[in-house]
Amino acid sequence: MFQGRQLLIVSKHQKEIVLKPLFEKMLQVTVIATANFDTDRFGTFSGEIEREGDALTTLRKKCSEAMAEYNTDLAVASEGSFGPHPSIPFLTADDELLILIDKRNELEITAREISTETNFSGKEIKTIDELIDFANHVGFPSHGIILKSHANHKEAPIKDCKNIDELIFAAKKYIRNEGMCFAETDMRAMNNPARMKVIEKAGKKLVKKLQSNCPSCGTPGYDVIKVNPGLPCGQCGFPTRSTLSQIFGCLKCDNIQTKFYPNSKEIEDPMYCDYCNP
Repeated sequence: MFQGRQLLIVSKHQKEIVLKPLFEKMLQVTVIATANFDTDRFGTFSGEIEREGDALTTLRKKCSEAMAEYNTDLAVASEGSFGPHPSIPFLTADDELLILIDKRNELEITAREISTETNFSGKEIKTIDELIDFANHVGFPSHGIILKSHANHKEAPIKDCKNIDELIFAAKKYIRNEGMCFAETDMRAMNNPARMKVIEKAGKKLVKKLQSNCPSCGTPGYDVIKVNPGLPCGQCGFPTRSTLSQIFGCLKCDNIQTKFYPNSKEIEDPMYCDYCNP
């Protein structure tokens, strides 16, 4: 379905560095990137432009407009969100959503990767020593830093400082005029290797889904649509919260299959049982 076609990677921030090798090797497509397509107008991490709608809506807009501009019918885009982990709120997470849209075959396939391997952070800075400590903590200069006069200031933040001298020089202007500045991690992919690794993991998930075909109609993207808990406890036999089965479904036809014991075990350790270990 994809072999020999052009695949547009919709990114201004060099995500094709990790995504292009994946898709060209596994799907046998020719990847073209959109370095001149302004994805920042759909929202920026530094706050100058607020993202309208959720990540999935934004991805659809990115792909739709980029495909129209580049006159192609196959595109991939990603959108990242940062904040508390959805199930472990005291941890910070990078939540990456990838989408492939195939207009020719009327397909929309997504993949998601949630990782705590992120340096997402921000801090109010009043001295240069505090700035240096923050820079060391977040991995500067390999990981970028954005400076603002205040945390919620949205106009003309300072980006793309390449070394500590440039960063200090920029911060001194704010500190001299405002008595402080706000430093935050630059979450644009090309300035954040930690995020780029998460995008690559999401890309691998997406490729795996694209290579999973429906056993009935052959449509790519045959994947888990529901997870059922209830794996029995090995001690008391009561159902636990652990996965008993997964339900696979097709994006095109009504083929559905249930796979029991997807994690290759038929009983759960009593330590994960709400009855044996309340």
